[in-house]
Amino acid sequence: MRTHITELFSIRYPIIQGGMHHVGLADLAAAVSNAGGLGIITALTQKTPEMLAEEIARCHELTDKPFGVNLTFLPAVTEPDYPGYIDAIIEGGVKIVETAGNNPQKWLPQLQNNGIKVIHKCTSVRHARKAERIGCDAVSVDGFECAGHPGEDDVPNFILLPRAAEELSIPFVASGGMADARSLVAALALGAEGINMGTRFVATKEAPVHENVKQAIVDASELDTRLIMRPLHNSERVLINSAVARLIEKEEALGDDIKFDDIREEVAGVYSRVMQEGDVEAGVWSCGMAAGLINDIPTVHQLIDDIIREAGELVTQRLARL
Repeated sequence: MRTHITELFSIRYPIIQGGMHHVGLADLAAAVSNAGGLGIITALTQKTPEMLAEEIARCHELTDKPFGVNLTFLPAVTEPDYPGYIDAIIEGGVKIVETAGNNPQKWLPQLQNNGIKVIHKCTSVRHARKAERIGCDAVSVDGFECAGHPGEDDVPNFILLPRAAEELSIPFVASGGMADARSLVAALALGAEGINMGTRFVATKEAPVHENVKQAIVDASELDTRLIMRPLHNSERVLINSAVARLIEKEEALGDDIKFDDIREEVAGVYSRVMQEGDVEAGVWSCGMAAGLINDIPTVHQLIDDIIREAGELVTQRLARL
């Protein structure tokens, strides 16, 4: 299956594993790349550039296929050592970077001058156009269905993807609600050059998270996510649990007067307890509507092979009959 994305990143299949906090480790990234997709290590999960360098080296030991690094640029009182992380990426021989968050323009020359392709994650057409103007090689278009931060426009992929196709000249992938062969075929039909999957890859055997997390995704339906932090204009889609219920009660009670400190207990510093210890009620954690399409916990290789095989059957059999 050849698309502009497979050619740009020298991968076999147009399937990307999105960057995910405490999930995007070398184990999962290498498994995705070995199966023909593009695995992604999440830089800021590693507390220092030195730790990222070690994780990149570990991924090289696990795969000889291309893999990337997600680098999210966030506003912070104490900014992460972005120059150090970028040096670790360059020195580690990584040739693909997924950027997210704030505008990555100031970092593009250093990355691209070192032969690194940059794909920027966007939640709107206007942001995707800006990413193209500043020189990104590709974009990941995140629809309203996605886990984590869907932006504030609330546009689902059936509208967002064809709009992106109308406006962009660079290739883009569809993210948000992507989970199976139907997702891939639909995304290609709507103008994307591939798909980016997050939640689906969490529910795989190689994902370095507790079995409780994987089972919670399998048990969830498409109705079991909620948007939180909307009053703070930092909306996040998460799986419903007791902590989310408490947080929503606070949002309803405080309204526009809510501050981050009011919900710190539910939000801050909970990911390691959820992902590593399996305490899925410890706090809020990102999950997409795609959970409603996830009913098993396969190996990454099984998952990608099934998606490609079933996508071929959809195109050559079901759609051909029409």
